[in-house]
Amino acid sequence: MAEQAMRILVFSHKPEVRESIVNAIGRRPAADLGRVEYVELAKISHVLSEMDAGTVDLAILDGEAQPTGGIGLTRQLKNEITDCPPIVVAVRRKDDRWLATWSQADAVLVHPLDPLTAAETVADVLRARRVPVVPG
Repeated sequence: MAEQAMRILVFSHKPEVRESIVNAIGRRPAADLGRVEYVELAKISHVLSEMDAGTVDLAILDGEAQPTGGIGLTRQLKNEITDCPPIVVAVRRKDDRWLATWSQADAVLVHPLDPLTAAETVADVLRARRVPVVPG
């Protein structure tokens, strides 16, 4: 039986930013994780609905999104959702890493995205999220 693909939510008001994130990470960020499927969203209301539904394994939020950026949204989600899925924030400047840390993001990506770094970062966060199977 094939393992179900993990769902990664990608949020930005700009389609080209969502596309750059998806292309950098790819359909299989690491061999041990299998394939991922993306849910690309441009509206905050849709992000909130998806996150509340509990069907997302990881969210990647654009820190520069308008009118509400991914940094503030990350902090809101981390404080409002019990057992919030991990969130990666994509920022434009390395100097904005501290803001992503303040937001309680699990990891930070810096544009322009390096495909190796982006895939490795996402894979590390997804691995940390996995619940180990304990034989009983």
